[in-house]
Amino acid sequence: MPTKFVFLLLPNIHILDLAGADQAIHEAIEYGADFEIVYCGLNRDITTTSGLPFGHVPHFTEISMQKGDFLMIPGSSFSYVTSSDFKKELPLFTWIQQAYAKGVSVCSICMGAFVLAESGLLHGKSCTTHFKKTKDLQNRYPSLRVIENILFTDQDNLYTSAGIVAGIDLTLHIIEKLKGSYFAHKVARELVIYHRRKGSDSQQSELMSFRNHIHSGIHQVQDHLVENIHIKSNLTALAEIAHMSERNLTRIFKKETGVTIHDYITTIRINKAKDLLKNPDLSKINVANLVGLESEKQLSRIMKI
Repeated sequence: MPTKFVFLLLPNIHILDLAGADQAIHEAIEYGADFEIVYCGLNRDITTTSGLPFGHVPHFTEISMQKGDFLMIPGSSFSYVTSSDFKKELPLFTWIQQAYAKGVSVCSICMGAFVLAESGLLHGKSCTTHFKKTKDLQNRYPSLRVIENILFTDQDNLYTSAGIVAGIDLTLHIIEKLKGSYFAHKVARELVIYHRRKGSDSQQSELMSFRNHIHSGIHQVQDHLVENIHIKSNLTALAEIAHMSERNLTRIFKKETGVTIHDYITTIRINKAKDLLKNPDLSKINVANLVGLESEKQLSRIMKI
């Protein structure tokens, strides 16, 4: 029997929460995994938060699962999963509880954590959700151990993740547990994801801390540096992009970001190199060249390896 992945489609579903995990499983099937994708809903007619309607889907009560299957719960709008009307859907929560009791793994993506919390399955468990809603999840359900700023959790056949791309990270993690790391790597590569992230990784890149300003000229320089980290940048060209003198750019960049241009470039190189070094198809000299360095020695110096 194939391992069944049942996607529960709730009203006001976030389409990317669904699509990311769904596509990862589909690619695994294309590579030969004995998986099956099934869809069901709370209602037969489902519309996404962006207004896209789905065709008729079976009611959740029509779906059977067995030990070893996975129930995937993509996120829906926060206003829906925290509404009094949703909390009255007791048959749904009972169905989720019964599935888990028979050995089905239950996985939430983004706001799906609120569904698991309402079902009672996360009582006393570690969990997470989108960083904007972790405090809200903890306040609404004090018995949970909500962990902030991580990508996903895995405890006792219960999985929770942050939003959208973290749902893909979680699904790749599950694929790796079922089919091995090399198989999961092939699926990730098919999805053009060369950076396999761990659950403990931060939801927010540290680079974002340098973008917390409103100076358009400096943002343009930062965009240029990120997009062209594989080539050397010179101060004259950067000043032209920012429409200011070299001296003024140097001063304003430090004032707005808190770091020098040189330190910012080094930070980008380190972050980019960390991602690239996880790709087994790239040598260290390849990685060095892709982040604008000329040798492995230079790469080792900034990475301290």
